[in-house]
Amino acid sequence: MRIRPFFSADELRAMYPAGKADATARRFARQWARLFALGLVPRRWVTLEVTGRRSGQLVRFPLGMADWDGQWYLVSMLGEQCNWVQNVRAAEGRAVLWHLRPVSCRLVEVPACERSPIIRRYLHKVPGARPHVPVDRHAPEAAFEAISEQYPVFRIVPAQQAAARRQDRHHHGLWRQSH
Repeated sequence: MRIRPFFSADELRAMYPAGKADATARRFARQWARLFALGLVPRRWVTLEVTGRRSGQLVRFPLGMADWDGQWYLVSMLGEQCNWVQNVRAAEGRAVLWHLRPVSCRLVEVPACERSPIIRRYLHKVPGARPHVPVDRHAPEAAFEAISEQYPVFRIVPAQQAAARRQDRHHHGLWRQSH
């Protein structure tokens, strides 16, 4: 038995006119952000906390993560103009992810030429994003390559991992791949 989603794909798209959340989407986002931060959902669902580029205040966004090749990623289902993307860029990638507890991290933007398999994985794992990305999750790789430049992807590097890499590079001149 298949359960009907609370909102249709058209209704979900309508909540984000011109890629920006309307009042209904913002209300749901606040509720989801609280729930995700409390860790009452699987680990894939987090609340991103980042400094607002205009206000300077901490702002929170509920997001689903994609796991790919031993790393975790955030993908913008709304593309380049999404508020959280602009805030992360303005904060030079410094952010906190909440899921039970805060984890300081660095969000490193992935080059467009490397995004397509991550976007595909994201669409498989984050169903709410599917109405916003114009490629079916089962489409061939070429379809994802065609849109990858329009959908920012950020690799999540926890702060302690980033510090260990800096120290390792300083002492050994190498970047170590963490698994």
